[in-house]
Amino acid sequence: MTSIKIRCSLLVLTFLLVPLKHLEAQNDASGEIESKIDAIFKNFDDLNAPGATVAVVQDQKIIFKKGYGSANLEYGIPNSPSTIFHIASVSKQFTVFAILLLEKEGKLSFDDDIRTYIPEVPDFGKTITLKHLASHTSGMRDQWTLLGLAGWRFDDVITKEHILKIVAQQKELNFDPGEEYTYCNTGFTLLAEVVARVSGKSFAEFTEERIFKPLKMSNTLFYDDHEKIVKNRAYSYYYVNNNTFKKSVLSFANVGATSLFTTVEDLALWSMNFSLNTVGDKAIIEKMNTLAVLNNGETFGGAYGQFVNTHRGLNQIQHGGADAGYRSYLGRFPDQNFAVMVFSNLAQSNPGNLALQVADIYLEDFIEKDTSTSDTTTPDDVDYIKLSSKELEKFNGHFWNEDQKYARKIYVKNDTLRYFRGEGNESALAPVSPTEFKMLGINVDLRVKFSELNKKRKMTVIINDDEPIISYGFTPPSYEISDLKEFTGAYYSPELQTTYNAVIKNGKLTFTHHRASDTSVSSAKHDMFLAGGYSFMFERNANKQITGFRVSAGRVRNLWFKKVN
Repeated sequence: MTSIKIRCSLLVLTFLLVPLKHLEAQNDASGEIESKIDAIFKNFDDLNAPGATVAVVQDQKIIFKKGYGSANLEYGIPNSPSTIFHIASVSKQFTVFAILLLEKEGKLSFDDDIRTYIPEVPDFGKTITLKHLASHTSGMRDQWTLLGLAGWRFDDVITKEHILKIVAQQKELNFDPGEEYTYCNTGFTLLAEVVARVSGKSFAEFTEERIFKPLKMSNTLFYDDHEKIVKNRAYSYYYVNNNTFKKSVLSFANVGATSLFTTVEDLALWSMNFSLNTVGDKAIIEKMNTLAVLNNGETFGGAYGQFVNTHRGLNQIQHGGADAGYRSYLGRFPDQNFAVMVFSNLAQSNPGNLALQVADIYLEDFIEKDTSTSDTTTPDDVDYIKLSSKELEKFNGHFWNEDQKYARKIYVKNDTLRYFRGEGNESALAPVSPTEFKMLGINVDLRVKFSELNKKRKMTVIINDDEPIISYGFTPPSYEISDLKEFTGAYYSPELQTTYNAVIKNGKLTFTHHRASDTSVSSAKHDMFLAGGYSFMFERNANKQITGFRVSAGRVRNLWFKKVN
């Protein structure tokens, strides 16, 4: 994994003291700035549609704030800077901060074993530290994927107790602690529970007393009770079609990984604390913003509860969030003593992109003029070429990634090359050269290159100039219905305490569950089947009889289901 190099001074947030004259001038020209920002949010400025809120901080002052669109479509309530949003994973930095406040008091250490405080966490034979949890390097399986596999819906009421119980039943890790980075919400639920057990207060009470009140964040709380009434909150939605929206229901009653309710005004106060240190101190801020290091000494862009990257040559510390129809983003530019935050209650929105467009207005004089170094390349920045359907069809085929154990299908549809992951999950590829394509409809610069190596077809995927992901052409097995019958039966997971039945349905091997929707799978390799982002690898005994399968799904690997009949 490519190491991300960054000067230490950038990580400790020792802000530049030189006045930013162009920023002061722009602030004076508030009408011009507001017009530019309004243009960025023009698609959200409709009281009959979900919207967004934005705030900009410069030199510990809010220099711009505004709301767009509706907070509640049923009552036509507009969004404003004081509208309360669920901000999902932006919550994680508060959880780390709470842990570090307790460490400062000598009540725990970042290097402590999680089982010291939560003995219900299984003993996996490897020490998992609080630091591992805070940097997504613990190897633990992700709570949301586990719950989904167990048959939970994300509009179910999901409490801390539900998550702790499913964690307690786990028997394996995705990888040894510190060996890899894989985003894991479980770690932050556990960290919040550590805060509660060490402090003797609920996580919501601790953060209210120790963080929100001192910072005068009067409209902020961790929402640990799904029945609690919160005035002036926005509700979340998703776009269907023809200007039609539906409610995207969220009933979480768990905190730490998510569930912070706040406003852009309040989050602006939080962003200021990274330089003011009204709560905590410089040492805590430095630790939060230090890049985490894997066992091999490499970094991966992750700090603690947040990520470090660059935007158009400027150093940024950021995190985004997404739950139900809520979307959020907080980006801090330490060298410019600048921050921008955007919340939205529309699932299809992209607050990160919106926030960085706003940042570009204020930070124009600092931005690298060569936009080829930008992390936010858009389709408009690319020169495409035209390839005929016949020219595209030579890329048709299946490609296998051995490292991550997944298959991808490439095929032509309506004169466009398609990158197929599974039913309902594919992307269009636009040619930028005779053998290279850019993926459309996503928020990163993803390129797909085709070549041949030692007479084997090769597909290389590169995301934002990161380490290449290599897959090779292969021919998936063709199973007849008579062959598929061997895989049918009931399969039980002791870690999820749930059963799936494998049946033949419409000529396909299909997994059924008493709560989850039916899942039809396609053959990938011998004894391996795929469905969307899930892979099912069947295992056999010495007599070639199927004994069960292991399912992997991104943030969960090799979860065992035993064949019971």
